[in-house]
Amino acid sequence: MGLESIGKHISEFRHLRKLRQEDLAEITGLSTNYIGAVERGEKIPSLETFIDILNALSVSADVVLSDVLQEGYQVKATKLSDQIKDLPVKDQKRIFDVIETLIKHSG
Repeated sequence: MGLESIGKHISEFRHLRKLRQEDLAEITGLSTNYIGAVERGEKIPSLETFIDILNALSVSADVVLSDVLQEGYQVKATKLSDQIKDLPVKDQKRIFDVIETLIKHSG
């Protein structure tokens, strides 16, 4: 994923917070059209605007940037690990079996 993933993540967290684009625009002092353009990946916010959006959504930058940062996969791995640990042991085993098979057959 490229930079458009930033907007996708912003949209996901906005939905999780049960906010409309209009709500996020009002909280951040931005226009609804601008929020929409950011979420569609048409605009990349300035650092100051990005921070305002993250604060309004109560989300950290590393999560929103996880697809574009080289270290982002560590964030994803931690997030997946947290999700897996809450599953029944039987499901955990199946997931780890699949992952081990993929690793075995990669590069």
